[in-house]
Amino acid sequence: MSGPNLSGLYHMVSQENMDAYLAALDINFALRKVVCMLKPSKQIEHDPGTGHMRIKTMTTFKNFDMDFHLGQEFTEDLGPVDGRKCQTTVDWQADKLVCVQRGEKEGRGWTHWLEGNILHLEMRVQDVVARQIYKKAE
Repeated sequence: MSGPNLSGLYHMVSQENMDAYLAALDINFALRKVVCMLKPSKQIEHDPGTGHMRIKTMTTFKNFDMDFHLGQEFTEDLGPVDGRKCQTTVDWQADKLVCVQRGEKEGRGWTHWLEGNILHLEMRVQDVVARQIYKKAE
């Protein structure tokens, strides 16, 4: 099953509960404040034929690059985020792209989905959920 093609450039328009999410990842107070002020952009490259995806999250502070094949577990280096590594699998659940990150923190992962030109991102760790909304660049 392949979901919608998410390819494109998206700019963040809003976020909620980010500080609590970062605190649950044990990110220090000063860094949380910086991250909460950032307005990231996401460049998504998606090849539905091969199941290959690349999600680049770009900020003025730090960039994060995720390169993977759908349904194949890989070791993800979250050093730029919180210094951890985890076993990550990303795959479709209906029309939502769901990431499960197995490691030190329980219930860690995220979900992306599109509604028109709006890209939703829900990030989870333990019982904390943060949300970001991105708008596709024209």
